[in-house]
Amino acid sequence: MKYYLIAGEASGDLHGANLIKALKEKDPAAQFRCWGGDLMSAAGAEVVKHYRDLAFMGFWEVAKNLGTILKNLSWCKKDIDAFHPDVIILIDYPGFNLRLAKFGHRAGYKVFYYISPQVWAWKSSRVKLIKQVVDRMFVILPFEKDFYQKWQYEVDFVGHPLLDAVSQSNPDPDFKRLHHLPDKPLVALLAGSRQQEIKKMLPVMLAIAPDFDDVHFVIGGAAAVPQAFYRQFDLPANVSLVHNQTHQLMQHASAALVTSGTATLETALFKVPQAVCYKGGKVSFFIGKLLVHVKYISLVNLIMDKKVVQEFIQKDFHVDNLKEALNELLYNKKYLQAIFEDYETLRLRLGGAGASEKTARLMLSYLK
Repeated sequence: MKYYLIAGEASGDLHGANLIKALKEKDPAAQFRCWGGDLMSAAGAEVVKHYRDLAFMGFWEVAKNLGTILKNLSWCKKDIDAFHPDVIILIDYPGFNLRLAKFGHRAGYKVFYYISPQVWAWKSSRVKLIKQVVDRMFVILPFEKDFYQKWQYEVDFVGHPLLDAVSQSNPDPDFKRLHHLPDKPLVALLAGSRQQEIKKMLPVMLAIAPDFDDVHFVIGGAAAVPQAFYRQFDLPANVSLVHNQTHQLMQHASAALVTSGTATLETALFKVPQAVCYKGGKVSFFIGKLLVHVKYISLVNLIMDKKVVQEFIQKDFHVDNLKEALNELLYNKKYLQAIFEDYETLRLRLGGAGASEKTARLMLSYLK
């Protein structure tokens, strides 16, 4: 069969790659054409548009780049028609993918959506559109199935694919030596996967480093961001950059400061104590505050429905708060024990390993 997958972010590239591998095992003659990244390409797909060219975040930033986004939509529709797939598989990235779902449905293609838009957080009315244009939705968060049932829409809860990605990663005993890191506890700085957010987040994270001379900070360089981009930042003596090695870094880190997103859940699954950070543009944040109705911004806290990890959002994201939080993460044993216990509960709630295989099996059953 022919599959057209669309992922617009680093996390979608990861989950899309694992899904492609699972589909290939069950459908050896499968053809894959994708919008995605290096991981989907390595999994055997033809990637026609890289997600690094699609990374617009925030209401104001999207508005400024609307012309480019509309051109991408038009080109994508033509490319889908030229490829004529048996199914379009949309992976998260709702602003773009919901428009493609509408097109796919009208054009008569089968439309699957893997990793639901966060309709439970804002614009829940989009469920009406999803019911009309998406043939099957595959959700990865445990509370999403109940949410959709309230809208009389049956979805498949497949578990979280990060469990598979984490289980496949083994620590390299030579990690510190290979990257010239000292024999000290490591603190991971995960400032995001887009240049726009890294510029906002990383300088504040770096500012606390001189006050912690007993640890070494390591910037987890994002795969889609060139190493040269990070050279604009002045790195204190106890800070290093390790590029495209996030999983290895997580397996050697004692604590982490993490920009809100999928990385917060990834960090928890690697059992690394963390503080979650976020700072967006003023206009985008103001609009978001009016529209988004959730108690927390981190997936860890949302899934657990309580504050497991600290969140520092907008004006609360500053040096003094980060210093205090990192001291807790490194030295407060009682606090750390509570985090680790909650992390174990979190893992159980995510539904166990095998999400990619289960999703592939279900997709093929619906296609047949």
